[in-house]
Amino acid sequence: MEAEAKGLFRRVLLFKFKAETAPDRIDQLIKRYSNLVNLVESLTSWHMGKDVHIQNLHESFTHVFELTFDSPEGAAEYMVHPAHVEFQELLRPHLEKIVVINYKLTAFRDQK
Repeated sequence: MEAEAKGLFRRVLLFKFKAETAPDRIDQLIKRYSNLVNLVESLTSWHMGKDVHIQNLHESFTHVFELTFDSPEGAAEYMVHPAHVEFQELLRPHLEKIVVINYKLTAFRDQK
């Protein structure tokens, strides 16, 4: 049986940085991105990882980011927050492509 998980809302992003973006610049951008969790109240957690190529299914995306918000409304507040808008402007010139998935968390329980 499924049930919504306390109104939590998640945003998953896949990035492929442009080849000409230096690794140290990518690191700087990620550090700045991670700080948004300290600046936007509705952003309750921020996680990231790099693709480890276990299968050749990454479609050239190199980084994944997972953001959790207290609600869909909190995610909407994040989208227009000045710190997020500023970060987007810094990031955009360095991205070759991006995929974004937003979803409400659903918990599944065994039916017994």
